[in-house]
Amino acid sequence: MMKAGDVIRERYELEELAGTGGMSNVYRAYDRRLERRVAIKVLHERYTHDEEYVSRFTREARAIARLTHPNIVTVIDRGEWEGSQYIVFEYVGGETLKEVIEREGRLPVEEALRIVRDVAAGLACAHENGVVHRDVKPHNVLIDPEGMPKVTDFGIARSIDRDDGLTLTGTFLGTSDYLAPEQAAGQPVSAQSDQYSLGALLFELLAGEVPYPAESLVQAAMRHMHDPVPSVRSRRPDVPPAVDELVGRAMQKRPEDRFASTEAFVRALDVCLAGLDEDTLSDVRVGELTRQLEPAPAARPARRRRGPGAAVVVAVLLVAGGVAAAVFIALAATGDGDGGRGGGGGGGGGGGSDTTAAIRLVAESDYDPDGDETEHPEAVGEATDGDRATYWTTETYATFDKPGVGLVLRASRSVEGGTVVIRTDEPGFTAEIQGSNRATGGFTTISDSQTVEDGARFALDTGGESYRFLLVWITDPGPAGRAHVNEGVLRD
Repeated sequence: MMKAGDVIRERYELEELAGTGGMSNVYRAYDRRLERRVAIKVLHERYTHDEEYVSRFTREARAIARLTHPNIVTVIDRGEWEGSQYIVFEYVGGETLKEVIEREGRLPVEEALRIVRDVAAGLACAHENGVVHRDVKPHNVLIDPEGMPKVTDFGIARSIDRDDGLTLTGTFLGTSDYLAPEQAAGQPVSAQSDQYSLGALLFELLAGEVPYPAESLVQAAMRHMHDPVPSVRSRRPDVPPAVDELVGRAMQKRPEDRFASTEAFVRALDVCLAGLDEDTLSDVRVGELTRQLEPAPAARPARRRRGPGAAVVVAVLLVAGGVAAAVFIALAATGDGDGGRGGGGGGGGGGGSDTTAAIRLVAESDYDPDGDETEHPEAVGEATDGDRATYWTTETYATFDKPGVGLVLRASRSVEGGTVVIRTDEPGFTAEIQGSNRATGGFTTISDSQTVEDGARFALDTGGESYRFLLVWITDPGPAGRAHVNEGVLRD
């Protein structure tokens, strides 16, 4: 039995017990080889000779090891030591989302949307790689010290694929307060099952209570299966109708009536957030618009391309409802050519209604690979906070003798084109935009270089590639010896 003070394989020193659950303990540990903190999950001793539990434990490591996403806790290592099974994860300081809820109660609408949006983005990555979590709940979301959510505990995750020898039916697993109806009934699970749990989670963050309070697991499961979908606005009237409708769509009883994909759900959340930023979301009657939409396309045979009729419907809805109508236009147009196959590329269906306007940029980190590797990291978030009076700044340089410094922006989904708009109150610096699928390097130039006055528009030419991270690469700080990025956004 492992305990604090043990050193696993002369590498991982267990420091203290950080948490315990029905299947395992989690220790904070120190990785002597890489000189960093890690978290180590250890299977309870009573399960070490149970093939089903060991298989589930091993499956968790394999499931997460193939996932690389900033909103998923990373697996570092897995092994057995003195008869104990263990998994090594990145160490995430901070607290669980459940602890946040218990301390804060219901959250501001924007904060709730941002948290669920990032969790959904992580799960979208899992779903694209054929993994369904099956136990999405606030206990399994870690909030790091910078406020970034990270999904953890894929212990009961299963592959969507049928050829892996694992069944998806007949086992009642998951947490009852967030359990999808089909999961409660022992039916096949899918990405839409996790989406339902996300909807229930968003409901709790907004309303301050779970959608179906119950005194037992069975009672909660029955309510998820049979009770009408509750309205967030009935418990919190200041929630915009568009957000209420979004929650309701994610929590539909039938999987085919939910969003076509988790990526579609993410895009809908992005549009809601954009509407909040622009103060255009509150008065839209989204319910009137959604009645005109067909059921989510995941329930129908996949089509290879969108016909002109769909484009007409989208245009009419936009005129009728304004910005927030795009919440449900996104779900109607997204996944049209993919159906339930999970993947985004398919038959060349990039453009169409898939606009970059719904892509949100979030400042990820400063970037100074040729200097001291720091350029005011404490101010990074100011570059995408929606307030043009605040800014991220470089250091102030008397002389500038390196190729450049920059600011890394994380896109809510992959970028294949569009225009990056940079606003500044410190004009005169020279910059370009570069792209990569890693926040830490591998950037390639995808725009012309130009001098930024009060603002500048950088047209992106990705050469057919797609990038998740954009770098504002500053090659000359200008006459002031420093550059300010007050706001960075992506437009179509």
